[in-house]
Amino acid sequence: MASSSGASSGSTAMLRISSSEEDLQQVMDLRKRKRMLSNRESARRSRMKKQKHLDDLMGQLGQLRKGNSEILTRMDFISQLYMNIEAENSVLRAQKAELSHRLDSLNEIIEYVNFSYELFEFEGAAASVSENSHQIGDGFFVNPWNNANFPANQPIMDMVMH
Repeated sequence: MASSSGASSGSTAMLRISSSEEDLQQVMDLRKRKRMLSNRESARRSRMKKQKHLDDLMGQLGQLRKGNSEILTRMDFISQLYMNIEAENSVLRAQKAELSHRLDSLNEIIEYVNFSYELFEFEGAAASVSENSHQIGDGFFVNPWNNANFPANQPIMDMVMH
């Protein structure tokens, strides 16, 4: 019997070892499944986080494009204003040059008339000039701004010729 009890005790030991290995295998399988589930959940969270970051970047991109578009629109508007002001300045510069030229011509005419008037006065002909020319007696050539009959856009030379 000793042998049967030894044999039975050996098979029980084998059974325990085998059962212990199975339990260990089950525990390891359970741990492996838990680890796989944990890894899947971590990967899902990582994908969600990555997608959220991508969505945030796309939102920023949209805002930046909108901002760039607004800036370009403002730049176009300001450039147009600048061009209009430059054109207006060119016109004003040309008008200033024309008016300066007219003023110089008027000043030359005034100097000539005053010089001629002084010659007449010096020769004693001032009274006859005053009787014949109402404008000279009223000081037209002495102060030309008193006469409001100058055409606004007619060059001085045209006024003298006509």
